Amino acid sequence: QVQLVESGGGLVQAGGSLRLSCAASGRTFSMYGMGWFRQAPGKEREFVAAISWSGSSTDYADSVKGRFTISRDNAKNTVYLQMNSLKPEDTAVYYCAADRLGVSTVQEDEYDYWGQGTQVTVSS
Repeated sequence: QVQLVESGGGLVQAGGSLRLSCAASGRTFSMYGMGWFRQAPGKEREFVAAISWSGSSTDYADSVKGRFTISRDNAKNTVYLQMNSLKPEDTAVYYCAADRLGVSTVQEDEYDYWGQGTQVTVSS
C-alpha cells in the first residue's frame, strides 16, 4: 500500500507560479511511476504530467507543456509539480497518483493509488 498526500496548492494570480508536492509513504516509492491529474468543476479528471520510477521519462499534457515540470526525489519519497505561467484555466483540484509498473503513463486507469487532492485557484 502507498499513501499519497498532496500539498502546495493555493490561490495565485494569472502568470504566477506554484509548486505542488506529493509525499508518499512506504519504502517502495522509488519503484512507482508517478502522475499528476486535475479536475476542474463540472469537468472530467484529466492527465497533467507523469514521470517514470527513475525520472528518466516524463510526459505532459499539451495544455501544460513548457509551463509545468514534473520531478521526483526518491530519497525524500516525494514528487513535485512546478507550475509556471499559470492561467485561470489551470484552476482545478490536483491529484497525484502512483503506478506500480513504474512507467510514465498518461492513462488514468493504470494508476493504483491516489491522493486526496489539493486545490489550485488561478485568478485573472
